[in-house]
Amino acid sequence: MTPEQYVQQKAAASGSSFYYAFLFLPRERRAAITAFYAFCREVDDVVDEVTDPGVADTKLSWWSSEIAKTFAGAPTHPVTQALAPHLQPFGLRQEQLQAVIEGCRMDLTQTRYLDFAGLARYCHLVAGVVGEVAARIFGQTEDATTQYAHKLGLAFQLTNIIRDVGEDAMRGRIYLPISELQQFDVKAHEITQRQYSERFAALMRFQAQRAHQLYDEALALLPAADRRAQRPGLMMASIYRTLLREIEADGFQVLHQRTSLTPLRKLWLAWRVQALGRM
Repeated sequence: MTPEQYVQQKAAASGSSFYYAFLFLPRERRAAITAFYAFCREVDDVVDEVTDPGVADTKLSWWSSEIAKTFAGAPTHPVTQALAPHLQPFGLRQEQLQAVIEGCRMDLTQTRYLDFAGLARYCHLVAGVVGEVAARIFGQTEDATTQYAHKLGLAFQLTNIIRDVGEDAMRGRIYLPISELQQFDVKAHEITQRQYSERFAALMRFQAQRAHQLYDEALALLPAADRRAQRPGLMMASIYRTLLREIEADGFQVLHQRTSLTPLRKLWLAWRVQALGRM
């Protein structure tokens, strides 16, 4: 299996909304974003699949070293071998990839966040930076597009947090800020024991409202000159926001299930943005 085949398989197997947006890109950009996404999946899987925190930390340290080697011209892993040819053409920086690893490492030591400011720091590393890199690969020409991409990445991450509340709780993590749990009088044990209440629903409506606001703010920041190039991001926004609305319509039944869209629906949402240029 070639490095290119490896990253393609990694991206396709995830079933992620991102994969459907990549399908409409020109070949070189598609190869670059697929390799970068496969890297993100690799380091994220370390945290989700390795049960021993010490082993997971060692694996993340290996990835940190591998990224340094890659930028020095000596990649050894199929993912970094696939990514290496695209670093210079798309202006990718080592500190960006190291930031993603740092964000994943936070999951090994921090399972709760006191307030939204603390959560936002985590989201910056695991989603905002990812958005910035993706925007460069998609064809960013305006500096203002970085701010759009970062804010859109934050909206995606908050949507993920809403969708995965129950699943994350089973892993011992609650990303909803403690201050906001207290604000709505929702106890941590109610989440881990999958206890629904009107208080929990109100908390989740608050989370969803903030995510929607971030989507609106991000879209308002996208310069007109970059709108066409950034269509893959708009495709992802359409898919993720549709998912968020599905969760809302279902009454935030996220403690015992993981809401998802069918592959066909994701493809249709992506195609609609490609064909019509709007969400």
